[in-house]
Amino acid sequence: MLRVHFTGEDLSRTLLSAGPDPLWDVLLSLHQLPGHDGALTFGPWRRQVRAELPPSLRWLGGLAPPRGYSPDFLTPGADGLEHGLDLIASTPLRVIRQDLRILAVQQRSRAPARGLADGSAAAMRGLVDALRRYHQVALAPFTRRIERSVRTDVAARGRTLQHAGIEGLFVGLHHQARWRPPVLELPYPVDRDVRLEGRGLRLVPSFFCWKYPIVLRDPERTPVLVFPLERDFAWSVVDLRSASPRSLEALLGRTRASILSTVATRACSTSELAARVGVSKSMASQHATVLRDAGLITTHRIGRQVMHSSTAAADTLLESAS
Repeated sequence: MLRVHFTGEDLSRTLLSAGPDPLWDVLLSLHQLPGHDGALTFGPWRRQVRAELPPSLRWLGGLAPPRGYSPDFLTPGADGLEHGLDLIASTPLRVIRQDLRILAVQQRSRAPARGLADGSAAAMRGLVDALRRYHQVALAPFTRRIERSVRTDVAARGRTLQHAGIEGLFVGLHHQARWRPPVLELPYPVDRDVRLEGRGLRLVPSFFCWKYPIVLRDPERTPVLVFPLERDFAWSVVDLRSASPRSLEALLGRTRASILSTVATRACSTSELAARVGVSKSMASQHATVLRDAGLITTHRIGRQVMHSSTAAADTLLESAS
């Protein structure tokens, strides 16, 4: 069980990230790559990345093992990939050594960390380059779909915060989450207390976070809680490139084509969709159901909010028709 202890000041300083954190996605995708959990969600992605990942990058799996501890300095909290890589490169040597000692106890090996703990500039350049190249292979081809899923999730949670307050936001982080003021309880693989002590909390949605939220181990670092979001099973499957319809309207009809194009631009509730397309709410709901049954949109419910967004198959169809 994870228990996050808030003060009144912490509640006012709790922030929901507007988008994904690339280095958290790098770390958590490294956790997912060797495993078998979530086969429907991650299976096609795993097969593609395993086939394309150069052997020279596979050592990263030892630095970010799928179970247990991963060094906190790999996820410094940054605005974009390059900013995050710069922060990693400037990590104080004492912090690197502290994190790697914890990793070494868990793994009983120094192999993945060789050179980093010695302060080798070449080793750090090698790490930064490896992380960048891994991102290019494992994440960059799917950036659009990952970002759309995160934006959909964040939009729904923002509405939950507006209508149900901080309690609604907190309990929506996981189906087992409990808000017992001033403590947020969440499932966790170990028993852990996090005391914010006025520093606030940054909530970060991650496409590759699985089963339960994650926090940093070091209590001295800026508090962050990374939580899983709902995903489209077909997010990594691209199989409609040969369709190339001349007209999306001819294929789907004008209203459904408009609905699909609308949700591909921005996730919408049924009411918002009806207003933007210019149909009744019941008509928008009916068309959304047809598109969902066809695998072209996905619907997520977070609290009382229902949000529609396009699937990977729809993205490819729209690209083909453009």
